[in-house]
Amino acid sequence: MEKEITAFISYLHNVKKTSNNTELSYKRDLEKLQHFMAAKEIYDVMDVTAEGLCAYVNDLEENHFAAATVSRSVASIKAFFHYLVQEELVKEDISTVLKAPKIEKKIPEIMSPEEVVRLLEQPGGNSPKEIRDKAMLELLYATGIRVSELITLKVYDINLQMGFLRCKDANKERVIPFGNAAKEALDRYLDGTRESMVEDKKSEILFANCSGQPMSRQGFWKLIKYYARKAGIQADITPHTLRHSFAAHLVENGADLRSVQEMLGHSDISTTQIYANINHNHIREIYAKAHPRG
Repeated sequence: MEKEITAFISYLHNVKKTSNNTELSYKRDLEKLQHFMAAKEIYDVMDVTAEGLCAYVNDLEENHFAAATVSRSVASIKAFFHYLVQEELVKEDISTVLKAPKIEKKIPEIMSPEEVVRLLEQPGGNSPKEIRDKAMLELLYATGIRVSELITLKVYDINLQMGFLRCKDANKERVIPFGNAAKEALDRYLDGTRESMVEDKKSEILFANCSGQPMSRQGFWKLIKYYARKAGIQADITPHTLRHSFAAHLVENGADLRSVQEMLGHSDISTTQIYANINHNHIREIYAKAHPRG
């Protein structure tokens, strides 16, 4: 199976133009399937049966893997076998028997506007690190981009004059506006601070760490945890919490879902719909508390 898995990942990269994270996720899922089959002395994709695939999914569930993990594994297997049929490496798609478990959509953690303000006010000093941190936090909340997108931004992705950034993934690009607070923080950072922090003066990376190298995901996670504690926020804040808060606050203040979907880069509007549901729940809570017959 190893040869076919390698060919499939290559197909995703070269033909489907998927992101590196997506490819790694598929590879991990399929290697787990490969190890399960190898333990049963099944090494060739032609020898894998529908019963064998069901046994593998049952094994994941019996070992108490989260429903989201099992569902993702099922999706990976289905994509793999669809590819195998397409390339005529197997005669039929035996993965059609697999059913993904139902995943309960959890309501994401949302910060209140007051908590966001407290967080964003924490890096208020004049040190290069605080100027950089302020710019990163303001931009993250102003645009709702993912932390992986934030740390890979290039200087030329930012248009300060017009107040927008360009965010690219594997096969599409989106333009996201940002307001004056983010603009001022970025302007201050780009006015000499970034240049003093970046080790390689030819580098185009927007945000550097204190060693002059590109900021890492782990580095930014530590940064946001530090400022959350400093702000006295009790909830477990992550970079994604700011993304959720960005979307929820936009919807609460009247933004239409299609625009929010586009800014977040969601391929399906149903993913964005959860923020409208949060708003409806919030309105119901206010009604129940305030209405005399609530």
